Amino acid sequence: MSNDIFPSGPWVGFYNYGRSDRHRMDLHLTFVNGSMTGDGNDDLGRFLIKGRYDSDSRECYWIKSYVGAHDVFYRGFREGKGIWGTWEIDPRFRGGFHIWPRQADEGTQEETSAGSEEPVDAIATEAVTQGATSAGTAAAAGEQKTATPHRSSGQSPAALIAIKA
Repeated sequence: MSNDIFPSGPWVGFYNYGRSDRHRMDLHLTFVNGSMTGDGNDDLGRFLIKGRYDSDSRECYWIKSYVGAHDVFYRGFREGKGIWGTWEIDPRFRGGFHIWPRQADEGTQEETSAGSEEPVDAIATEAVTQGATSAGTAAAAGEQKTATPHRSSGQSPAALIAIKA
């Protein structure tokens, strides 16, 4: 079942900092028995992927480690064409992303697709941010917060990967 929902092979997509800001990613991902691994590159350089996925809930999360540089925590859900979600370096640096399996007949279409889709900001609902003190304050003020569920658990992204591994 996970091969249909989370197919191993080439993926393509983008990450963003804001609504009009898109940065292409090319990835090669392997999904086996709840473990997600891979590598890829984007405008910042080469990176490695290590994380987990759940075919039943369609949730996945991983650490994107730039070779010789920083790590980025990703969390997303498999919906429709691909995986949508949020990335975070620390509470100050975060944004959204969308990746999807690249089809053999796509050719250069993936570049057009990444440039033509409207990016979606991931917005947390009260259920996602429940337990996070800032979420209650933001909700009372009528603000929307970007989802960072690992922060509400008190766990670092790396600890979350290690706990569920």
